[in-house]
Amino acid sequence: MTRFAGMVRSVGWRHRLSDADVDEMMQQVRIRLWRARGESEQISRAPASYVYRTAVSAALDMIRRQHAQRIEQTVSIQDPGVAVPAGVSPERDLEYSELAAQVARAIESIPASRRPVVRMYLAGHPREEIASLLGWTEAKTRNLLYRGLTDLRARLTAQGIGWETTT
Repeated sequence: MTRFAGMVRSVGWRHRLSDADVDEMMQQVRIRLWRARGESEQISRAPASYVYRTAVSAALDMIRRQHAQRIEQTVSIQDPGVAVPAGVSPERDLEYSELAAQVARAIESIPASRRPVVRMYLAGHPREEIASLLGWTEAKTRNLLYRGLTDLRARLTAQGIGWETTT
């Protein structure tokens, strides 16, 4: 794991996880690799792409768990004795929902042949799974995905949306 620690941490930071969440994600990646690969010698021989995909999967699972917990922690405004949980910001939620709507509109503006691949990829599906589900070759899926992501990035950049927009 020490060989890939920097890459795994960068995956967590790219998904905007806190330092504590990144540490938890590192543990999840270790556990997943250990379960999948068995012996420690096999883990050390795991390709970087496999570790990267495991890290992305762990980060997305963590985000989903946090979202589910946030939904469970809803507070009734009728109960005056209950305080709103720290870290929940209506302004931030509104910003993210507006950003999600802009991204959805940008996806709708890319060519129709590329839309399903981009949507599935952004939902966390690996290329191979997308190809299998759509009945396409891996090469066709890869080409449509990369072209679709390039189109999406260009449209979002033209709207003034970039990495710095969400910070």
